[in-house]
Formats: sequence, structure tokens, C-alpha cells
Amino acid sequence: MKKSEKPIFVENLTTELTSAKSVVLINFAGLSVKSQQELKRRLKEADAKMIVVKNTLLKRAGQSAKIPADTLSDSALTGQTALVIGSSDPIAPIQVLGKFASEFEVPSLKVGIIEGAFQDNESLVKISKLPGKDALLGQLLGTLLSSPYGLVGTLNANMQNLLYVLKSKAG
Repeated sequence: MKKSEKPIFVENLTTELTSAKSVVLINFAGLSVKSQQELKRRLKEADAKMIVVKNTLLKRAGQSAKIPADTLSDSALTGQTALVIGSSDPIAPIQVLGKFASEFEVPSLKVGIIEGAFQDNESLVKISKLPGKDALLGQLLGTLLSSPYGLVGTLNANMQNLLYVLKSKAG
């Protein structure tokens, strides 16, 4: 990248970082070009994208976008760094990364920001293992509906027991 292009790149990256729902820094060392293309394709399906960026340019753009300092620390900005930026769903790109990493053993998650909150490696790994949004909504619905069904079952059981006792006394 030419020196004259760097300020424009940083400005564009700053704009993307401020509008993103989630930003995850990954170490993509050991990821082949074919694997990178596959990862980018999967991320695109989740309305996210992966950008390979120099650590110094990322630090500048992150400071301009007022990203938490933990994300821009020297320990996070070492090695080969790529950004995964989620536009609509903040969790879906992290789940894609987790699934991809379990299949190919790369990339490794560094740190991230989900809706303005800093996330370390451990929390990103936990988030990546969560079921999808639809599955979670289904579990919630099941939990909410289980109470009324349990109540109806309990009330019916008492009525059946009463009916059984009355039949035995009548017969």
C-alpha cells in the first residue's frame, strides 16, 4: 500500500469500526489462501467480512474509532492480524469463526468487541460455542411453555385421582 493511500484506508476502517456490531481480532497465521477464501465466503453468509490489516494501521483506526484500549494492546496486536467485522448480528460471525477453527484448527481468536463491550479470548470461545439465535429462541419458548403444560398436567392428575376414588366408592 502506498503511503498516500494509508490515511484514506485508516479513515475508511475507522468508519467501519464505529458502525460495526462486533469486531473480532484473529491470528490467521497458517491459514492457506484457499482456506481464507472459504472463511470469507462463510462470513459473508453471516453478513460479516474479514479484513487483513497491518497492526499499526489498525491501532490508528481503532484509536480514532474510540475502541477500548484492551483491544488495541500490544499483546493483542502481535503477529498476523485480521479483523472480522459483523454488520448486523454481533454473534453470528463469532460462531462462524468458532466452527471454522474447530474444523481447520486456525484461525485463533485474540480479542474482540461485541456491541461496545470488550471480550477476551476465553469469552469469545464461549460465545462461539453457543447455539444459534433460532435455537436459543426455541429453547426459551420451550421453557416458557413447559410451566403451563406442567400446571395443566398436575390439575388433570388430581381430577383423575378424585374420579378414581369416586368410582371405587360407587362400585
